[in-house]
Amino acid sequence: MLTNLIIQGDHVPTQTLKQIAKLCAVDAIEAINQQAFRLVNADNSNQAAIAELCAAAKLDFGFIPFHRHLNDFKLVVMDMDSTLITIECIDEIADMIGIKPEVAAITESAMRGEIVFAESLTRRVALLAGLDASALERVYEERLRLTPGAETMLTTLQQRGIKTLLVSGGFTFFTERLQSRLNLDYSASNTLEIIDGKLTGRVLGNILDAQGKADWLNKVREELGLAQKQVIAIGDGANDLLMMAQAGVSVAYHAKPVVRQQASYALNYNDLSAVLPLLGKL
Repeated sequence: MLTNLIIQGDHVPTQTLKQIAKLCAVDAIEAINQQAFRLVNADNSNQAAIAELCAAAKLDFGFIPFHRHLNDFKLVVMDMDSTLITIECIDEIADMIGIKPEVAAITESAMRGEIVFAESLTRRVALLAGLDASALERVYEERLRLTPGAETMLTTLQQRGIKTLLVSGGFTFFTERLQSRLNLDYSASNTLEIIDGKLTGRVLGNILDAQGKADWLNKVREELGLAQKQVIAIGDGANDLLMMAQAGVSVAYHAKPVVRQQASYALNYNDLSAVLPLLGKL
């Protein structure tokens, strides 16, 4: 199969680009923008050497089908915490009562795949019992920030008519606000139980876990009448792997090693707008 090689970075050294081009015996080097380059008709047999060169220069790379176009895709499915936004919401909620280190340790373990997600969420939420619900608003207003490049990525996808699904093991308090703010088509997550203005330490209903994320991707895909190859999934933790496996293209964004190993592409250095060149010509 003919492939193009996408090279991306804050600064792409000309010498490194030429070395990679030689390794791949490319027909041409095309600038996509100041941070991204397309190496046309690239031989993908020297990936280990390319990976070494890119890592040394802090560049991301990905081989993509020669004829792929952004318009080939119709749905993008995104994780929220540490993917669409820069924080882990539950860790920041915990910080309001001085237990962030304890909760963050459980979060990290779950992200690495060491603890089943549902168990980890139950344990973490239980530690929040008694917290005033106003803390959620404080986290949203004071600490939640969109990941750099998120709005550029979403605007471009939405302009092409690509539907958007935000699916998270986090909480509806945040996903619903982001859905409205970013004009996303769908969102799904967990609901914290609040009684008399305080968190009870429980989640309402069934926990949306890794399988739940995959189920939501397939539910929306089927509703839209799409094939798997028309779906993009973006995530960073072990809880995203089942979802990413259901997509035609999966992107590990500043992800844990287990996720980088299983994704179609890994973005370790660039912002979220770097997803776009990996999807093909605009």
